[in-house]
Amino acid sequence: MNKKTRKYIILRAIFLGLTVVAIAFFMTRNLFRPVEVKKDALRRIRERGYLIALTDQNTLNYFIYRGEPMGYQLELLESFARYLGVPLRIIASNDNSKLAYYLRNHAADLIALNLPVSGDGKKLVRFSIPFGETRLVLVQRKSRGTGKEDHPVINSLKDFLPDTVHVCYNQFLASQYQTFYKKTGKHAILKEESGVSQEELIRRVSDGTIRFALCQENVAMVYHRFYRNLDISVLAFPLFSYGWGVGTGSDSLRIEVNAWLTELKASRNLKRTYLEYFNNQRIAGYMQSGYFSVNGDKLSPFDDAIREQSKLVMWDWRLVASLIYEESNFKPGLVSPRRASGLMQLMPETAAKFGIDSTATPSRQIAAGVKYLRFINKQLPDEITNPVERIYFVLASYNVGIGKVLVARAKAEKFGKDKNRWNRHVDYYLLRRSKKDPVAQADSTDAFPADYKTEGFVDDIISRYHHYRNLIR
Repeated sequence: MNKKTRKYIILRAIFLGLTVVAIAFFMTRNLFRPVEVKKDALRRIRERGYLIALTDQNTLNYFIYRGEPMGYQLELLESFARYLGVPLRIIASNDNSKLAYYLRNHAADLIALNLPVSGDGKKLVRFSIPFGETRLVLVQRKSRGTGKEDHPVINSLKDFLPDTVHVCYNQFLASQYQTFYKKTGKHAILKEESGVSQEELIRRVSDGTIRFALCQENVAMVYHRFYRNLDISVLAFPLFSYGWGVGTGSDSLRIEVNAWLTELKASRNLKRTYLEYFNNQRIAGYMQSGYFSVNGDKLSPFDDAIREQSKLVMWDWRLVASLIYEESNFKPGLVSPRRASGLMQLMPETAAKFGIDSTATPSRQIAAGVKYLRFINKQLPDEITNPVERIYFVLASYNVGIGKVLVARAKAEKFGKDKNRWNRHVDYYLLRRSKKDPVAQADSTDAFPADYKTEGFVDDIISRYHHYRNLIR
């Protein structure tokens, strides 16, 4: 073996050795590298403790009327949250692109809208089983019957002349929009609007701001009862199914949604809820009210007084408003069977302590109630340092008296729970009716007995407050 050959063999052996070492290094590094365990959607909800849903705000899906949160999608979401056994939180936006962004980045769990089950949509979400059907219609103003119309009514898409048709920006309806465009002989100039509801487009057509809009037929039919000068007879796209959308990363939540929807359909509650909003003459009355969130930011005739007095306790005025709605539905002359009276339902002795009686004006009733809230807050132990937890304790004490809350707090500590936390800690021992000490002492909250109540006075106020924050400024 000559010198050159020997050198080649040595270099080759070194190269192979280095290659083996490199492969071993990378295999070992990957073997011991911590692997991130992806959490499925249902697990995230359980660990977080509540469901986050996305929907839009309008006269049908999600709104507030005279202090009460209402809406088709809201009622369905509340039903589903009860099915899961968790509280509900809602993020509301009329910008469809924002909803998809929140879902994609796990900032929310599902989109609760009548989403068209389409090929475009399947790239963005996993759909639930369909729970309804609708069509797209062309919304335009009726002829005035004078024969001298500047813009005659379109009776067929074949007759469509070049003109602008306004549509809500919706990634789930892209193919339907394109089909409509082709049916007009490519004469329609589609103008997509972000952050605008179908309701707003219909209103603009009615008042003459725009000439044409494309909307879902079941939505257009609701507003057609109010805006009598509209024509919605021209079909823009045939029947399609719709459902809810969940993230594409996990199927666990979709399975639960489908099981719930199957039960809801079988019980006919789905149809009842649909008819309550899509076939309800009262909706037109809501639209004319000054206490309707779609029209403005008024909850009650007492908003200004609530805003002013809330400063005394340094609470968001909408939280105090939610408490007042819980107590009296904003009825200042209400007297309970236990003789509690007024907007804030103060007992006679409490009212007297803060300088009022049952004949006091609404403003004085609110002032006395807020002073009572401040009084309770000062009586609570300083060790309840979390400001949110402190609000829970104040609200509970307002309802049942601070004495009962302090007893429940001591009981929670006795059985290994955190006496400075409300949910699933002190509230359990307050809500339990048994005079005997509970036997459940497990660390897991899932081990609580069946009579544990997840809803109550505090929960209702806080839940309503979140709706107020979403829809009232």
